[in-house]
This record gives sequence, C-alpha cells and structure tokens, in this order.
Amino acid sequence: STMLRRASGGLCRRGARAMVLSRSRPGAALPRVLFSTTPPPSEKKPKWAYFREPEITPEGVAIIRLDAADAKMNTLNDGLQAEAETLWNEYVVGSSRTVKAAVFTSAKPDNFIAGADIGMLKTRKEAGQEDSLLEACLSGHALFDKLKAQKIPLVAAINGACLGGGLEWALKCDYRVATTSSKTKLGLPEVKLGLLPGWGGTYELPKLIGLTNALPLILQGSEVRADKARKLGLVDATCDVPALETVAVAKALELAEGKSLDKLRRKRAKKSWMRWVTEDVSFARNYVFSQAKKQVDATTRGKYPAADAILECVEFGVTAKTPASAFENEARAFVKLAKTPVSTALIGLFDGITATKKNPYVSAEGVATKKKKTPPTVCVVGAGLMGAGIAQVSAEKGMPVVLKDRDLEGILKGEAYVAGNLEKKVSRKRLTEFEKNATLSRIAAYHDNEALRKGYERRLGGDVDVVIEAVFEKLELKHKVLGEIEKLVSAECVLATNTSAIPIADVAKGIATNPSRVLGMHYFSPVPQMQLLEIIPHAGTSKDALAKAFEVGIKQGKTCIEVKDVPGFYVNRALSPMMAEIKPLFEDGVDPMRLDEAILDLGMPVGPVTLLDEVGADVALHVQTTMVNDVTMGDRMAGADPAMLQAVVDKGWLGRKTGKGFFLYGGKSGKKSSKKKTPNPEALAYVKTHVKLRDLDVPTEDVQDRYLARFVNEAAVCLQDGIIASPRDGDLAAVFGIGFLPFAGGPFRMLDAVGTAAYVDKMLKLKDRYGDRFEPCPLLKDYAKSGKKFYAPASS
Repeated sequence: STMLRRASGGLCRRGARAMVLSRSRPGAALPRVLFSTTPPPSEKKPKWAYFREPEITPEGVAIIRLDAADAKMNTLNDGLQAEAETLWNEYVVGSSRTVKAAVFTSAKPDNFIAGADIGMLKTRKEAGQEDSLLEACLSGHALFDKLKAQKIPLVAAINGACLGGGLEWALKCDYRVATTSSKTKLGLPEVKLGLLPGWGGTYELPKLIGLTNALPLILQGSEVRADKARKLGLVDATCDVPALETVAVAKALELAEGKSLDKLRRKRAKKSWMRWVTEDVSFARNYVFSQAKKQVDATTRGKYPAADAILECVEFGVTAKTPASAFENEARAFVKLAKTPVSTALIGLFDGITATKKNPYVSAEGVATKKKKTPPTVCVVGAGLMGAGIAQVSAEKGMPVVLKDRDLEGILKGEAYVAGNLEKKVSRKRLTEFEKNATLSRIAAYHDNEALRKGYERRLGGDVDVVIEAVFEKLELKHKVLGEIEKLVSAECVLATNTSAIPIADVAKGIATNPSRVLGMHYFSPVPQMQLLEIIPHAGTSKDALAKAFEVGIKQGKTCIEVKDVPGFYVNRALSPMMAEIKPLFEDGVDPMRLDEAILDLGMPVGPVTLLDEVGADVALHVQTTMVNDVTMGDRMAGADPAMLQAVVDKGWLGRKTGKGFFLYGGKSGKKSSKKKTPNPEALAYVKTHVKLRDLDVPTEDVQDRYLARFVNEAAVCLQDGIIASPRDGDLAAVFGIGFLPFAGGPFRMLDAVGTAAYVDKMLKLKDRYGDRFEPCPLLKDYAKSGKKFYAPASS
C-alpha cells in the first residue's frame, strides 16, 4: 500500500504541475475559433452522419466535433471510423490551408464518446461473427496511424462521458483537456461487460499513468472525474465547460508552434523511482502482478474470465517490444472474451438496464401523464434507514424532498444518515463540498412539533407529486399515516408504501379518496447502494400513478421492475424457498461455514448464513412466516422451519445489528459495522446439537444445486403466474436484488445457456435424492420438452 501511495503521489504532483502549465500563459493564444471552412458552392458538400462540419481557425487548428445523427450518445462503430478517415483526408490532409493541429471534441451536451456500439457487438455475436471483431479492433489503431502520419498535435477536448473506446480515442491523442462538469467521467468499463479494452487501453493506460494506478481502473471498470483524472495524469488540464474549446485550441497551438510537444513527451517518459521499480525491475513487477492475481482470484473465484485476460494483456504490454504486438495481443484476447457466455450474459444485463431507463407508462401515444418540466417533489414519511436513504437518492438527483418523522430525535438521525453518506463521497472525491450542500438543501425536514407541523401541512398542500411512506411494517400504522396524508395532498398525488410484505390492496383499503393512486415502491437496503426498485400496483392502481412512480424511480437511478401484488412480490418470493433450504442442509450435516463457502464458490456475492445475519434473524423470521402461511405457495416452502429462526431470535442472535448472529462482528474494535467477523461458536454448536439430524456427506455440487434450484424454480413460477412481465425483468431483479450470479445474467439467461432440459433433469435427480420440493414447475417442464428459450436470439 505504501508503494501505491508513493506512486500515486508522484503522479498527482505531476498532474498538478501540468495544470499550472496549461493556465500559465493566458495571453499566449486564446484565439477566436468560430471560423468555418465551408466549401465554395461549386464543391459538393458531404453529409456527415457522425460529425459536424469541421472548422479551421485562422491560426490553423482544425476543430472536429463528433455528433452522431439521431443519437443521444456518440459511440464507436465501423461507420464512424470510416467517416473519420474521410473527413481527415478532406479537411486536414487535403486542405488548401495549412493545418497545424487538430482538436477532437463533441457537440453532444453530456458525452464525448460513450464507448463502443454495443448493438454492433451484439449483432456480430448473434451471427457468430466474433472473429470479425479482431479487424474492428486493429482498424482503430490503423485509423490513428493515418491521423498521426500528418505529424501534427492531436488534442482531445472532453466534456461528459469518455468511456471505453472513447477514452482509448483520447489516449491516442497527444494532450487531453477535460471539463469539471459532474457529467465528465473517464474510465474503461469493459470488464463489466465481460470484455477488455479493445483499442489499446491495456497498453496505453499503464504507459501513461503507471502500472499501479492503471490496474485498479481497468480491473474494476472504475470511472474517475476530471480532477482525479488530472491528478493521475490521465488528463493534462481541466477547465469549465464554456472554456473547453478555447483552452483546447490554445493548447493545440502551443504544442504546434513550439517545443512543447517534445517537452511533454520527455516529461511523461521520465518515471518516478517507485514507478521505475514496479515497471522496469522484473522481480518488483512480478510481485505487483502476483498480488493483483491473488486479489482477482479472491474476488472473482474464477467466474469472470475478463479479469484474468486483462492482467495477462497488461503484463504482456509492459514488456512488449512494440506497441503493435501489444495491440494485436489485446485484440485477440478481446475476440476470445466476446465468444464467452459470460460476455453474452453481462451484455444482456446492460441492455436490460438501458431498457428500464424509459418510463413504460409515458409513451408516444400519450399514455398516462404528461412529463413535467421540473423535477417531481417527493415526500418521505419515516426518517429511519430506509426513509432517509430514499430521501438521499431523491435529493441527489435534483428532486425537492420533504422528510417527515414523528419526533426531533428521529428526524435528526435521518438527516445525520444522509449527511454522513454524502460526507463519505466528498472524502472519496466523488462529490464536491458544494454538491453535498446543494443536496442537503433540497431536503426539508419536519416532525410533529406544532409549529413545524403547520409548515409540513402547507408543503404537502402544495406541489408534492409522490408520497413514499416508510414506517414500520404494521398495516394499522400505515393506514393511520396515509390516512392523515391523503387529507393534505392533492387528489392526484401518488401514495406509495415501502413495504416488503404487506399486500398493496390491503393498504389501499385504508384510503378513502381515490385509492387508484396507491401502489407499492419496494426499495432494497441500503437504499443508496441497492439498484433495484420493485413497483407494485394493486388491481385498481391507475396508469397515471404508475407513470409518476416510474418517473421518480428512474430519476433516482433505480432499475425499476413492475411486480404483481402477491406476498413477497418477486425477489423475496423467489428468495424464500432458497432460504428455506438452509434448514434441510443443516439437518443433512452441512456445516454453516461450509454452506457459506460453497455458495460463494458458486458465484453468489454472499453466502446464505451471512445473508441471514445481514438481513437480521427477526426480519427473516417475519418473511418466512408470511411465506409459509401463503396458500398460493403450495408445498414450495417445504423445508422451511420458523421454529429454528425463532430459537435464533430468542437467543438474541439477530445478526450484524446486534453484533452477534451466526457470526460475531466487530473484532477488537467492537463496532457492529466492522467488516471483520468470526464464526459464533455458540451458534455452530446449536446447529450441530439441535438441528443436525444426519451426516449425509452432501457433495459440494449438491449443496450448490439444492440452494440455487429453489430460487430458479420459484422465479419460473413467478413468470408462469404473471407476477413478473418478462424474463428480462426476472433477471434484472434477481441480479440487482440478491446478486444472483451476475456472470450468468440471472436465472432465465442461465437456463438458456445451460439448457432448460439439462436443468430440469438436474432438478429431477435432486428430487430423487432429497425430496419432492425439487419438482420442476410446469413452465420449466414445458420449455425443457419444447426446447424453447426464454430469450429469442434477436432480443438477447
């Protein structure tokens, strides 16, 4: 860690000096740039599909603005590359005027280049043409070889998203200027799609910012804002948005007219002694890669091949004799990853997330409500962890928030929770102090003090669009709270309940005025981190109410899934049979620690025993009792035993929140929030003496299959019964609700990949060995018999 800090510190200092340099000559050249090189009428003007008409300043700087027609985002594809070469030949190589330098920028308000065209990648994968991606990768290098043959400085002027191939485009340039806009983010997120950078990122980034800085960015797919990018040396200067082109053109001229470019290259080639050791001394370099490999193995457990491929490509590139050999090695690795089912699954998730960013109840036909020009106003009742979290994610996205609790102590805790979360972001440079204060200013907090209550009532009588109730899980209390609110808000205001178990229809019965505006908005804890939001209408919920709920959820940055009003909704309903399998596994002699480890090796982010502790045994008991009593579950909750959970609750082993569950939390610090945990010997002894019935020596594969099959089967039942609308919704909710095997893309993509027939056969074998609870549902049997897939090739 000391090595990393020193290397990072050196780069930060160099980045700071570069910033000073970029602003040290204000009078040197801040030319007027708006001079068009419009061809005379006799010349045929081309119609550009990916660029604006280029401009050349009087001083000879070409300004080339990317602007994909009919698209919100600039993305890299074959058409853009071909057009870039044509444009370059016409306006730079073939220009009648001397072009001294070129600036690449974007005419889009919030993105430079957002990455490669995922649609193009999907099309080639579906057609089995992954091998053609090799040429697509190498052609990018060939394009820049042609651009650089002109031997003029290239400057990237970045505003907004500069990701994946977009950052690789910028890395090909000699100089990078980025705006300080909050929308400006730079990164190589390909690993999140099961891929690696294909345009030289695994070679160019370590060369620019150093091995120890580059590895975390590429392996984690992290994004950095402009200030952090400057400190790393990823960009050379930052500026405000309005000054971007002016600063970029001035720097391009400075590089073209003097010796600045050679000086800049010599400066970048000079390494700190620590960077020299970690990159050029073989035993130190090998140590860096061995430590990175250990971390990758511990994190991915072999389920994400892209991480290993990235390490191999970066290591190859560090010692490559020529850039071309590194580029070809990287391109071949990209093609290999593009053929994996993991990339198919992760790209499918990406597509699903993209699709859910559109409000399904606001369409071209004018269904439901008109879109407001101002952000919706949200009222959150209950300032506990859930309510405060909902308030935070709303305020962070620019929505005015009314936060209400019954007393001063409750509201102060809620405000402190939000402020603490935002302060952590400030300390990690993910938020500025101004942005933190602006977010807090959007939250108006009230409690039942007489004077404050009057102000609260006036606010609710104004323009509140959605009320989200987040009080305790008691129907009578929810009726009381919402009953008071409905008298204060407009008849069109949506009344949402954040419940995880109470039927929404029962909540609606307590509303006297317009119950069609009542629905459920089921957030997952902790709200600021969990991406999923289940939106649950009852039979009489209006489309207008659904439109407003989706608008708020989408604006909060959530992946919103509509779910039928049934006990457990979707995620908890599918999770309950899976968690019910814990008791039978204990009975068959599977140790709690072994169970956790087996499920982690399967690829789940958390083991079932740890999950019990995180949720809390009391909460798990409440959910399990609800689901056991649900007649619609039939025998699918077989194996569940609320008595075991009741015993755990009675012993005070509630989990992390009490510092003791199946694990002991806090270590020497004694803090319940500490990541340190050790097995609780009392809990292990209880399982061994009071729960275990036999020692079947269950194979690890059976442990994994028994646990997972219970979820997969119930997810299929939910699709079969219309509880979820589509396999896509079921996959998104499973992955973002409980972390269901992201590398498999969710239960339905997993079934498509392994074959539903093969999975049904596996379940039938489990049934023969362990009981009727593994009987596949009719939908799974139907798909197994017919050979149907949940995703048609054209939509996968």
